[in-house]
Amino acid sequence: MKKLIFVFIFNIIIFSTTYAEHQYEEYSFDAFWKYEIKGSNDYYKFNSDLIEDKDVKKELKNKKKTRLVSYLLFEDNKIKIDEHDLPSYIKNNKGLMPSHSMGKSLVSYVTGYAICEGYIDNVNVKLDDWPILKGTLYEGQKLIDILNMQAGDQSFIGEKNHNSDNRIKDQRFLNVNTYPIKEIMELDILQTTKKSRPTYNYNALATNTVMNYTIFKVGDDYQKLLNKIFKDDAKIKNSVFFSKTIRTSFADKDKGEYGRYSFYADRYDYLRIAKSMMDHWNNDTCVGKYLKNIYEQRINKNKRSYDGDRSGQFDVAMYTKKYGGQFHFDIIGLSKRKILGMSGFGGQNIIIDFERERIIVINSRDRHYNWKKIVLKKLKKK
Repeated sequence: MKKLIFVFIFNIIIFSTTYAEHQYEEYSFDAFWKYEIKGSNDYYKFNSDLIEDKDVKKELKNKKKTRLVSYLLFEDNKIKIDEHDLPSYIKNNKGLMPSHSMGKSLVSYVTGYAICEGYIDNVNVKLDDWPILKGTLYEGQKLIDILNMQAGDQSFIGEKNHNSDNRIKDQRFLNVNTYPIKEIMELDILQTTKKSRPTYNYNALATNTVMNYTIFKVGDDYQKLLNKIFKDDAKIKNSVFFSKTIRTSFADKDKGEYGRYSFYADRYDYLRIAKSMMDHWNNDTCVGKYLKNIYEQRINKNKRSYDGDRSGQFDVAMYTKKYGGQFHFDIIGLSKRKILGMSGFGGQNIIIDFERERIIVINSRDRHYNWKKIVLKKLKKK
């Protein structure tokens, strides 16, 4: 009981969201235990051939309105645009910036590695071997359906019916990102709700289910797997982190299924990770084939409108028609091109154009920058 009271109060303090002129979310790097992946001594060194881009400079100069803090464009195997103006709290924390929901895509990336390393058979396996899911609508579902966020869970969670990706129906202060997955799955509503008609329903519980299923399957090798992905293959320079759903001393922080998709890295390491994805795709490695597989199995979002958010702002999540394996695909007007998008709260975006070998990485404090001008326009360039 003390445990639940503590987490309840902590959620109220840390995660109550305020809507004003700008969106806001607590910079909560120190709030939870984490998986740390340390940087490599043999980190990837970028070449640069910088150009000045008036559109990007204008958005960054006007940061009080746009809230843009960092912009990177990589093409022709070089960084071509490199602009930033980081707030002091990020500078003081070694440049680490939150992924927010871009971390959902990174969870999928880790899952692809787990498949390639033989811990999970394939994306079509049924989740019938994980005791935590027993009695819930997720039990026995195919992994690909949960990756695609079409698990039929829209009656109690998700943006489709509840205008939130992390809150469960009738439980205002229960954020699924701050409770261990076992406690979430034991809730009465999870034990009594039946599966609805499968449809795209963006929500955080689907991602945390995938992440913790991977932790369950990989077991004691999970840290080893993370090291291979980010340190050995992506060749990050500095430490990157996945958060956990725990921060208190009553749990063993080193073992257990406590994964939370929140991810932290500095601006160049986000680019290193994106380049690793692009290289896997273009070299048709096992991980590249995983990315191509989820692309082929992507589903329609079936949104009523693609006119941006309620403030008229855009990002890659709002301007794509399809979703596959925790990634956004089929940018409007560019649907014939194989372009992968990652999107996070407040306008975090990573876009990978596999055919043009172009990557854009944006970090921001809010989504008030001109996405069509500094992202879409760049993607349309030949």
